[in-house]
Amino acid sequence: MKCPFCGFMDDKVIDSRSSSDGNAVRRRRECIECGKRFTTYEVVEEMSLFVVKKDGRRQPFDRKKIFSGVQKACEKRPVSSEKIEELVGSIEREIYRKFDREANSRDIGELVMEKLAALDEVAYVRFASVYRQFKDVNQFMNELRGLLKKTNE
Repeated sequence: MKCPFCGFMDDKVIDSRSSSDGNAVRRRRECIECGKRFTTYEVVEEMSLFVVKKDGRRQPFDRKKIFSGVQKACEKRPVSSEKIEELVGSIEREIYRKFDREANSRDIGELVMEKLAALDEVAYVRFASVYRQFKDVNQFMNELRGLLKKTNE
């Protein structure tokens, strides 16, 4: 494994454990050259799945895009990196379970929002504001009203 800090190609595994859902192995590694530690996740390679974008383009499913979006939404929130990893893993498993060869980007976005709403409401609103591309304050307020209605039920 290449060290993300110095680029050296040799490391040692310090700790290995299964993720809480059992679908990944988390490994703590230490670079032999610079001594810095980093974490890797080993997951089973899934079959090819393509995402159909709003404009009709198709591109391979990329877990990193979901992770990046969720991570940005959770910035400066009391959500641990482990919770984010669990959430993204849960979303990925559901996508592969629900869809055979192609998934609509709209369905993926809605699934992410559903899971984020259960994890952290502020992160949900942040993600929704970017995903739904609110044009004005009224659209934003409508989303908040919907969230408050669900919370009060």
